[in-house]
Amino acid sequence: VYAPAGASADGRQRPVMYWIHGGGNSIGHAGPYDGGVLAERHDVVVVAANYRLGPFGWFSHPALRTAAANVEDASGNYGTLDLVRGLEWVRENIAAFGGDAGNVTIFGESAGGMNVMTLVVSPRAAGLFHRAIVQSGGLNLTPLAAAEEFAEGIPEGMAPGHAKSSAEALAELLLRRGMAVDKPAARRLAGDMAAEEVRALLYETDAVALVSLYGEAGGGLGMFRFPALLADGTVLPDAPPEEIFASAGNYNAVPTMLGTNRDEMKLFMALSPEWVERRFWLFPRLKDPDAYNRAARYASDSWKERGVDRLARLLSAAQGDTVFAYRFDWDEEGTVAGYDLSQAMGAAHGLEIGFVFGDFEGTALALGDLYDEDRIPQRDALSRSMMSYWAEFAHSGSPGRGRDGGEVAWQPWNNAPNAEKMIVFDTPRDGGIRMSPEEVTLASLKAQLLADATFADQAERCLTYVRLFRGTAAFQPAEYAGLGGGEGCSSHPADQVDLF
Repeated sequence: VYAPAGASADGRQRPVMYWIHGGGNSIGHAGPYDGGVLAERHDVVVVAANYRLGPFGWFSHPALRTAAANVEDASGNYGTLDLVRGLEWVRENIAAFGGDAGNVTIFGESAGGMNVMTLVVSPRAAGLFHRAIVQSGGLNLTPLAAAEEFAEGIPEGMAPGHAKSSAEALAELLLRRGMAVDKPAARRLAGDMAAEEVRALLYETDAVALVSLYGEAGGGLGMFRFPALLADGTVLPDAPPEEIFASAGNYNAVPTMLGTNRDEMKLFMALSPEWVERRFWLFPRLKDPDAYNRAARYASDSWKERGVDRLARLLSAAQGDTVFAYRFDWDEEGTVAGYDLSQAMGAAHGLEIGFVFGDFEGTALALGDLYDEDRIPQRDALSRSMMSYWAEFAHSGSPGRGRDGGEVAWQPWNNAPNAEKMIVFDTPRDGGIRMSPEEVTLASLKAQLLADATFADQAERCLTYVRLFRGTAAFQPAEYAGLGGGEGCSSHPADQVDLF
């Protein structure tokens, strides 16, 4: 808990900003996020929360669900319930720190932003917060069937489960314990086990062994993939966003800020051997800068479409002009061993966090000489503006012109065609802070891709189409088969392509 000096004794009540860290819901903790600068400068109380991660935070199996003592335990959404309990703690205790339990803003980045959205839609969080800020997040709930069913060897006509579903995790555990000779045998045994046997096995497995079942997702960040944010129908709704946000009465409708960074995906690409080579085994260089920037642009625009623009259209239709959108464009990094981070990283995922907290040491990504010394004054000026907007939103429910009233007016999202919809955060050398009418839709992404003549490799074109549109109504098998002319994408089966 971070509060201005003397806040606990002066009798005043300040807005509370409740931070939810990111990390794919599998890594991270609240410790690195120092809310002291934000608290002192803008008279708020910042609370940084921890919550259970990985399978300890989200895990659903019929053997556990049927023996649960209550509907919350049965949900499998333990991490979400931790965040709800944290908000209940704020309601009960924050006055002692000078905070106002009647004015709480939840904000988070990446998985933390997704968790903010789960609190927006969760009936269990009703009345516990009053504004919401989603940084590089979105809403992607996992059906219980996907969280629980086998990924392979399922009956015909049944949709496969997640590759790391509870059934698959159980089968892997049986295999590692030598209780089955191979994975198919392990799946058969897991399917035949009595509920009591499953519970006993899971409960006796130590934490390290359980986490080791999931492996690492790649990218070198330590995160791993698993089914989280479970649409159990109690803690989280079992419905698509279009249904949830059809009416403000269906969810916890509060003033909401949504944003992404222009180059989100570059964080995950900048050190990947797929895109980067090392000269003399040490110095990184982009293999193909054009392909790198093209892939990052499409992936980052797709993130904006699903994490900001699609949600903003739905939320603003339901709750009016209390929805605000942004894009973070700052890309003035330095150079490390000749590796130009302004190109390799740009406005990458997570880089806005330091600007929001006014902390570029602990909170920001630790990537060596990230900041160009000559441009630190401009960096700090942009940080002051962003902090001012975030704090004003916490104080009043609208970012407006910031706390001092001197910033560019941040207008709410407007669903009218060509209307200004979002604010862009950048330094004056790159256009400064400004409103923009830019909007990304699946249709605009497809039009851009179909007209793109810069692809030198057909496989890259096919890969991009699948990653943008698979699982949506925009994916058209016939169009995909003929994409780019000639043999099209017939030799690149869509179901064999890994998504972002």
